[in-house]
Order: sequence, then C-alpha cells, then structure tokens
Amino acid sequence: MALYSEKVMDHFRNPRNVGVIEDADGVGEVGNAKCGDIMKMYLKIDDDTITDVKFETFGCGSAIASSSMATELIKGQPVSDALKLTNKAVAEALDGLPDYKMHCSVLAEEAIKNALDDYYSKNPDKRKE
Repeated sequence: MALYSEKVMDHFRNPRNVGVIEDADGVGEVGNAKCGDIMKMYLKIDDDTITDVKFETFGCGSAIASSSMATELIKGQPVSDALKLTNKAVAEALDGLPDYKMHCSVLAEEAIKNALDDYYSKNPDKRKE
C-alpha cells in the first residue's frame, strides 16, 4: 500500500491556489515548531462568500497538499461553511493522511480559522453568532 493517496500526491505536485492576495480581507498564519511547517492563508470575501483564497506553505508534501485541498474546499463557499471546516474533512477529501501527518490538516484548518478571525477583527459588524 502506498504511503500517500493519489489525491495527496496530486495536490502536492500540482497545488491549487498558491500565492498571495495583496488586498486580502483576512490573513491567517500558523506554524508547528515540532515539524517546521508554516502555513499562511489569504481570503477575499465579498457578500459573505469566499471569492478567492490563496496560500503559502513552507513544509512537507502533506502540509502543501492539506493547504491546497483546504483552499479548494472553501473557495466559493459562504463564510459560515468555511468556519465549519475541520481537519478531518480536509484529510478525508485527500483520501486520508498517515496518522503522523494528521497535524498538517490541523494546520490548514487553523490557518483558515485565523484568517477568518482576522477578517472579523477588521469587520466586527459582519460576524454572525
């Protein structure tokens, strides 16, 4: 059995939504000191919908694939859906990650939530409880 699924390898070799959004509405950055992975997510939000999302990730293949898949899962979605994204959903969308690489999907979830927190800190009137 292969260590990584075809989807993980595809998102690692051909990551989607790589880059920076200069005028991002929300930016979130997270890192894991133990493994050295660093993720930065940029969100463009219009009318409560994530119209664009980009990422920069310094890390292993699983971190890059998790970042890529997470952006695909939230792009074009309402902010409320992005807030519900879990690391488990990211890992499942990648057809699984080895147990010792699950922290990569956690970082992707946290980066998105941090970017949304940043958005809400700049736009407190947009927050819906």
